[in-house]
Amino acid sequence: MIAADLADPAGLRPALEGADALFLVTPGDYLALGGNVRPILRVAAEAGVRRVVLLSSQSAGTRPLSPGHGRRALEDETEVRNSGLEWTILRPGGFASNAFAWAESVRLRRAVTAPFGDVALPVVDPGDIAEVAAAALREPGHDGRVYELTGPERVSPRQIAAALGDALSEPVRFTEQSRDEARALMAAFMPEEVADGTLAILGEPTPGERRVSPEVERVLGRAPRPFSDWARRNAATFR
Repeated sequence: MIAADLADPAGLRPALEGADALFLVTPGDYLALGGNVRPILRVAAEAGVRRVVLLSSQSAGTRPLSPGHGRRALEDETEVRNSGLEWTILRPGGFASNAFAWAESVRLRRAVTAPFGDVALPVVDPGDIAEVAAAALREPGHDGRVYELTGPERVSPRQIAAALGDALSEPVRFTEQSRDEARALMAAFMPEEVADGTLAILGEPTPGERRVSPEVERVLGRAPRPFSDWARRNAATFR
C-alpha cells in the first residue's frame, strides 16, 4: 500500500506509476478546502494512466446550479472530460449506507428520526456502485459514458426504518422531524448551503431524482439490489 494525499498531486506519482486506470473520489474535506481535480488528472496522465472513472453525483445532472451539490460535481466532471484521458462518469443517487447515520439511535432506542417521512427515492447500494466502477475500470466499452446509478425501487425514510426493523426482527419506530429541526442538526456539521441542498433533494425531489435508472442492470447484467438486501447484510451494525 502506498499512502498519498490528494492535496499534494505530485506526491501521488509513486502510487500511480504502473497503473493504467484511476478511480477518482474527491472527499468532502478536500473539496471544502478548494481542492481541484485538474492537477490530479495531469499527474495521472504523466504517470501513464489512460483511463479515469470519476465518482460524481446525480445532482450534477438534476441540480447543476446547486452550490453545495451539483455545481461542484459538474465542475469535476468537466475537468475529467477535458483531461485527454478516456473517462467514465458515475452519478449515483442517495446511498443506502446513509442509513448508518441512524445506527446509534437504532441500537439504543430502536428508533429513527428524519424529515420527509413519506418522500421516496431510489437509494443505491454502494456495492452496486463499486461493481459498476470495477467494470468501467477493467472492461472495454465504457469510454465516454455517464452512468446514473440508483436502486430498483423508491423507498421513503419510513420504509427504510421498517426494513431495518425487518432485518433485526424487531420493530424500529419512526418519528418525522420538521424541516427546521433537520436543518438545525445538519448545520452543525455541514455548510448551510449543503444542508439546504440536501433538504431540497430529500423533500422536493425532481422527477430525475425520483427516477429508477436502468444503468446498474445495463452494466452488470443483473438488477440493482434493494435497500432491504443492504439492511440484511448490515444488520449487525444496528443490533
